[in-house]
Amino acid sequence: MSSDTKAIIGTIVATGLAVAGLLSVQISGQISGLSVRIDDVRADTLDVRGSLHSEMRDLRSSLHSEMRDLRSSLHSEVRALRSEMGEMRATMDRFDARLDAVEVALGQVDQRLLTIERVVLPAAPSHE
Repeated sequence: MSSDTKAIIGTIVATGLAVAGLLSVQISGQISGLSVRIDDVRADTLDVRGSLHSEMRDLRSSLHSEMRDLRSSLHSEVRALRSEMGEMRATMDRFDARLDAVEVALGQVDQRLLTIERVVLPAAPSHE
């Protein structure tokens, strides 16, 4: 082999090694950049998950509070309705007692009218 051939082969090998070295450096840079991006996405995902969990806890707490308030309101409304129904029953009982008293008084008036009719009005003639 001549010295020119050796120089060409040496140049080609050296160029190949230099290109391989540059490519490996660029690929490792790309991989590290990609790794950083993946880590950023993971961190962002964790942040989003954390904020979603926080928002879900807040929403759950708010819903529980609203349900407690609604239950309390409904219980007070039911108590008020029961009280009003009790008052209505008492009023109906008083009305029923007054109506019974009116029926008794009307019966007494009816008895008196019958007595007066027998005494005052002559008996109807019989058709025999």
